Amino acid sequence: MEVREFKSFYKTVGGGEGQKCKYPTRLDTYGCGCQHDCKYCYAKSLLDFRKLWNPEQPAVADIRKIERTISKIPKGSIVRLGGMTDCFQPCELDHRITYQTIKLLNKYEIGYLIVTKSHIIANEEYMDILDKDLAHIQITVTTLDDDKSLEYEKASVPSKRVEAIKKLQDAGFDVAIRLSPLIPEFMDFDKLNSLGINKAIVEFLRVNHWIKKWFDIDYSKHTLKEGGYNHLPLEEKLRIIEKIKIPTISVCEDYTEHYEYWRDNFNPNKEDCCNLR
Repeated sequence: MEVREFKSFYKTVGGGEGQKCKYPTRLDTYGCGCQHDCKYCYAKSLLDFRKLWNPEQPAVADIRKIERTISKIPKGSIVRLGGMTDCFQPCELDHRITYQTIKLLNKYEIGYLIVTKSHIIANEEYMDILDKDLAHIQITVTTLDDDKSLEYEKASVPSKRVEAIKKLQDAGFDVAIRLSPLIPEFMDFDKLNSLGINKAIVEFLRVNHWIKKWFDIDYSKHTLKEGGYNHLPLEEKLRIIEKIKIPTISVCEDYTEHYEYWRDNFNPNKEDCCNLR
């Protein structure tokens, strides 16, 4: 099978997102498609209608070009891996670009925030190269029901992801469960609170025309509009988040007024909604 090159693997996000996020620079080892192909995916909604989304065969970044880019990043910076497409989707086991990228980030002493829906990151070969001083990990879960998850995403089942979180947590890594998007009717909060996970990042669902088309749930409460997306009111978000009893919780927010509320009244670190250690 021919391997397509992903040429635009490195980008610093501007605009509203860039102003809100402390880590706006992302390095995507794969692009133009993701094998997880989640129905609520924002990247998919931006690329599919332009015929740039191929979940069966994602494009692969050239590791030689990645090293040239990393070598120019100031030491001590932090880049996001998995900003647009998952850096640990199944094809990583074939191409191993993320594995090689992590080793390069360690070499050049660049911090990395990994966001993934995969349990692969907790495989021994990856844990062996993760640097506890440089690595920050968020493993995304939208439901704890393995069968339910298969209805709208092709990622590792949630039970494997939770196992990976606990394995990394027990090993002393800076790891969080990322509830993204947090959809209350999909989440068993009692089970969530009993998992023994110490840290959570919450991101509420925002929807546009394409997500509504692919992801069939009740959107009647998404009444606020900003940036081309519909959002839940703050009162509803507060009602939902009260159900989470994980020791440390931080909210990643897109809606400007709500972002300011979480920053000023809720998040443990006002300067960093990811609350990296």
